[in-house]
Amino acid sequence: MEYDVVIVGAGPAGLSAAIRLKQLDPDLNVVVLEKGSEVGAHILSGAVLDPVGLNALIPDWQAKGAPVTVPVRDDRFYILGEAGQMRIPNAPMPPLMNNHGCYIVSMGNVCRWMAEQAEALGVEIFPGMACSELVYGPDGAVKGVVAGEFGKNPDGTPGDHYEPGMELHGKYVFLSEGVRGSLSKEVMAKFALSKGHEPQKFGLGMKEIWEIDPEKHREGTVTHTMGWPLGKNAGGGSFIYHLDKNQVYVGFVVHLNYANPYVSPYQEFQRFKHHPMVAELLKGGKRVAYGARAIAEGGYQSIPKVVFPGGALLGCSAGLVNVPRIKGNHNAMLSGMAAAEAAHEAIAAGRAGDELTAYEVELRSGPVGRDLKKVRNVKPLWSKYGLVPSLVLGGMDMWTNTLGFSVFGTVKHGKTDAAATGLAADFAPIDYPKPDGKLSFDRLTNVAFSFTNHEESQPVHLTLKDASVPIAVNLPKYAEPAQRYCPAGVYEVVQEGDAEPRFVINFQNCVHCKTCDIKDPSQNIHWVTPQGGDGPNYPNM
Repeated sequence: MEYDVVIVGAGPAGLSAAIRLKQLDPDLNVVVLEKGSEVGAHILSGAVLDPVGLNALIPDWQAKGAPVTVPVRDDRFYILGEAGQMRIPNAPMPPLMNNHGCYIVSMGNVCRWMAEQAEALGVEIFPGMACSELVYGPDGAVKGVVAGEFGKNPDGTPGDHYEPGMELHGKYVFLSEGVRGSLSKEVMAKFALSKGHEPQKFGLGMKEIWEIDPEKHREGTVTHTMGWPLGKNAGGGSFIYHLDKNQVYVGFVVHLNYANPYVSPYQEFQRFKHHPMVAELLKGGKRVAYGARAIAEGGYQSIPKVVFPGGALLGCSAGLVNVPRIKGNHNAMLSGMAAAEAAHEAIAAGRAGDELTAYEVELRSGPVGRDLKKVRNVKPLWSKYGLVPSLVLGGMDMWTNTLGFSVFGTVKHGKTDAAATGLAADFAPIDYPKPDGKLSFDRLTNVAFSFTNHEESQPVHLTLKDASVPIAVNLPKYAEPAQRYCPAGVYEVVQEGDAEPRFVINFQNCVHCKTCDIKDPSQNIHWVTPQGGDGPNYPNM
């Protein structure tokens, strides 16, 4: 099938690109391919939305009924100790940290609405269509993707009900797969897009939706915390957002550059909810949904080259999250618009399959680049100096960047998150408290609230480059951290009697967070797409 532009991923970046292309030229043939069972099924975000991207894309979004209706009314920051908290005053914070004018949203629902706007313009959107391969032209440029392959046996051979995938070709291919997408990872390696840039850094974000006592609900309240329970084990923090209908988003982010292989980000999240401030809010409520995903945290200095022959990286595929603001959706939308404008110009000039250099320039010098450049040192300063010093240094750096300069220049990140993992012999195991079933839950119970599902007769999509590494290398050196860093209980080391331990992959539990692909110290796990429609089915994350 031939198109002008093929877009992989129906998130805010991909949908913004599709909408903008049709706004610029209604005659362009644009297709969006989404691996989730429906648009929004795989979308998980905080989310406090800065509407700057939406304002630029669809100025009359309110009149068109966008599900963006809960403005931020109260903005709070705390440092937690085990038994109490200290509020950080809003006054000394740089203006860019102010959330007023932003909205608490479900990005899954925002994307569903954006898909409706795109289809009304004539964009073709195909959910349940995982893109498993890139198609290259004779000159080596990307010219399309293979999508919609179903019915393989576990060994990869065609099954009785096998359906081959179809090739969708485009003059340009946009990859908006989110963090650590398998096709994005392939083009980054093939075209050396990260050369000359800092390594990407990541966090693991976990989120639950709670229905709480109406007496405790404060619609529009935004709370962020740092400190306990992570301490010196890892960087990170929490968010608590009061949306409408007595619902609260409770989230926790752990930076994946932690050294102690015994850290369990999921267990840290569950422990966090027992803090007196949080426990009191959630008491008497009920958790109604759970999910997890990785977050690109490298910022400005880690943005790779975003164009390659025949296509471009959009949104989180390029790593456009503003870490201190905990926001990336506005930049995802702006990146989609910028890529669309560059592609439209190129197609109008009769070009195809080349590099959209205009998009590269606009991304770095335009509003996205300016947004990320101001905060580029917050994450590396935190990693180097810890929580309290980085609050002072990072705050000072954001203030000076607001004035147009930085005393630090651009701080480097250094090693990858996988390489940051320390040896088990240098750390003591962490004794995490057992979940109580009221505020905290075991992983498998919570995974049921992600509504994830995978057809078990298909090949395992969590592939190992060398099947011997988990037991022969990772277990003795790192106590096999996959057992702990996965927020869905996918990986187990099973020891039965005197038999040799076995590494078990429960791929049906996978919520597509990509943490294993990022944090495995041996870089032995490679995440690829399962067949289309499989994975989590988030209702309103």
